[in-house]
Amino acid sequence: MTLPILFACLAGVLVGVSRQVNGRLSLSTSPLIASFWNHLVGFGALSILGLSIGGLIPTGAADAPWHAYLGGSIGVVFVAAGSWLIARIGAVNTALLVIGGQMVSGVALDLLQGVSAGLLASVLGVALILAGMALTQRRR
Repeated sequence: MTLPILFACLAGVLVGVSRQVNGRLSLSTSPLIASFWNHLVGFGALSILGLSIGGLIPTGAADAPWHAYLGGSIGVVFVAAGSWLIARIGAVNTALLVIGGQMVSGVALDLLQGVSAGLLASVLGVALILAGMALTQRRR
């Protein structure tokens, strides 16, 4: 269980670093250009990795429903929005708001799917994130 937790923490660090890099790039260009380069370089790296490991295109990929491929479009909006936001409201506020939005949508999706286990803890987590956001705003 320790290894997955470490990987999750590393992923969080990499998201923060990636947002900073894209935010800096968007200051000297634009959020759209920063997002374009982020995805172009990511596509190249992922293609090289996928081609070297194999199995890049799984069998049955053509039979997947159209909405199975929306993640890429959503990712473009996410990266461009992050690049725009971080330059305007800072890294901490951007991270808190993004995580808060993820928590709110996660709780809502769990409710829609009838998953009620841990609902109180999730709602408390959302409240703590929003409180953290309020505290960072109060310091200014």
